[in-house]
Amino acid sequence: MRHDTIQAVFDGVYTALVTNVLLVAGGLPLALLAVTTDSTRAWPLYALAAPLCAPGVCGVFAVMSAYTAGRADGPLRTFGRAWQATARPAMLWAAAATAVLVVLGVDAYALWGHRAGALALPVLAMLAVLTVATTLLGLVAIAEQPAARLPRVARACLYLAVRRWYLTGVSLLVLALLAQLVVLRPAIALGVAAAPLLYVVWANSRFCLRVALDPPAGPRTT
Repeated sequence: MRHDTIQAVFDGVYTALVTNVLLVAGGLPLALLAVTTDSTRAWPLYALAAPLCAPGVCGVFAVMSAYTAGRADGPLRTFGRAWQATARPAMLWAAAATAVLVVLGVDAYALWGHRAGALALPVLAMLAVLTVATTLLGLVAIAEQPAARLPRVARACLYLAVRRWYLTGVSLLVLALLAQLVVLRPAIALGVAAAPLLYVVWANSRFCLRVALDPPAGPRTT
């Protein structure tokens, strides 16, 4: 029992550390932009680079799914297969979400300081939060089922993000905490905290999507 417990602890720590490295590798376009450019002026480059990082996020979620299920393929092999399988749908999904967020952001900037903004800005903020929540659920769904059709993924994730708003809120809060850590302490965030926090986000999102990903079996017919 003691040997099994120690082995499980070492496996978990190893998987977490490798997952952090894979997350950085998958998000290399954004990482390079963060180091070489001013984030306040280069936001169009960030918008273009964000979809390129989506397959890496799906790969990380696939590693977490495999670890939870007890599959012994290894995080590197699992990440590589998931990245290859989800590259096209994940990029398209992230590109669509990025386009929506850019439009909402431009509208909010144009309405800032105007009378119409008092009514429109809360609506735009709510739409932005809903877009982020739907995008997150969609990446988890694509990691689980890369061949799923994106329109069906969009409908299911949008519905479940609203229907299970309390789970959505938890995921967004944890994601915001991770983003704040990346800004304030990037080495600690990406080297230590990223995998545990993203695991919480993945597990919460996976539970939220359980109805869509694991539909109950229908009655048997004879």
